[in-house]
Amino acid sequence: MQLDKHLKFTLRHHVIFWLIYFLLNTLRWGNYFDDYVYSLKTNIVGFPIHMILCYLNIFILMPRFVFRRKYFLYVVFLIASLLTMVFIKFNLTYYLVSTNIWPEGPEVIQNVTFSYAVDMMIGELYVTTFVTAIKITMDWLQEQKRVTALEKVQLETELLFLRTQISPHFFFNTLNNIYSLAIEKSNKTPKLILRLSELMRYLLYETKSKRQSLEKEIICIQNYLDLEQIRYGNKLKIDTNITGDISDKKIAPILLLSFIENSFKHGANKITGDVKIDIDFKIVENFLYFTVSNPLPETPNLSENIENSSGIGLTNVKKRLELGYKNEDYSLNIEKKNKLFIVTLKIKCNED
Repeated sequence: MQLDKHLKFTLRHHVIFWLIYFLLNTLRWGNYFDDYVYSLKTNIVGFPIHMILCYLNIFILMPRFVFRRKYFLYVVFLIASLLTMVFIKFNLTYYLVSTNIWPEGPEVIQNVTFSYAVDMMIGELYVTTFVTAIKITMDWLQEQKRVTALEKVQLETELLFLRTQISPHFFFNTLNNIYSLAIEKSNKTPKLILRLSELMRYLLYETKSKRQSLEKEIICIQNYLDLEQIRYGNKLKIDTNITGDISDKKIAPILLLSFIENSFKHGANKITGDVKIDIDFKIVENFLYFTVSNPLPETPNLSENIENSSGIGLTNVKKRLELGYKNEDYSLNIEKKNKLFIVTLKIKCNED
């Protein structure tokens, strides 16, 4: 059963609540007076008054005055309602139940006295406050549920948005390469088109879930690398190493590809000579240790601005990690060492 069904009052719940309350109150005063028939009659008279006051307060007085911060008017109308109900209860009890209106009181009365009015008002206020507290609690739980649901939708929307931000420059460059190869009638053209098709199909149709197979992620990365290899030719050397069993492991989709793309966009693209990119996947127990390194551009300004660059960037990846994983489930280290830009990610894998 869904949570909202548990937090929603229906007519059946109202009836059950008042029946239980009526039964307990009848037994309580029946034991007090040692007269259960009298207690039953007085409760039959009193409970409609309780219910009218409670619903009047919950659905009229509070929305109209408390929620609009008109507290003085709320108090005035509440006291007036209580006094009205006191007089109604007095007369109903006198004519329908017994002329001994207040047997638990200090004296026998024939008219509404100040002491009787105060005592009855306190009793009615007790019931009204109790029921109102239940209503406020249920409303608060409903609001918390609604806020949680909105936060969840917002989180999922933000994650989906971040996952769709693979750089468009990559696709434009690849299409340009395909165009050039097609003009040259190169034998590489079909392979390039196939790799691009596989990559785009994966990005469009297989990255909607929160976790994706690590094997599929690596295949996606390999397709990306094949496209870049065709683009850069002999200038590019890629060394990929996989250690451990990856068959039953899952991670957030397109997370690792973001680091790979970053290494090309701000590494290979900025270097005129040969480029070597090292990529390492290592499974230890239930964690993936992922490392990618690329040479830094020789121009100091280009090297310093790698982390603050536009596009999908490292900021995007950090945000996805924060939204999708607990702090203890991952660690990310980014450093510049020996003229290399090195990204090391330790991340917990979900198992099939």
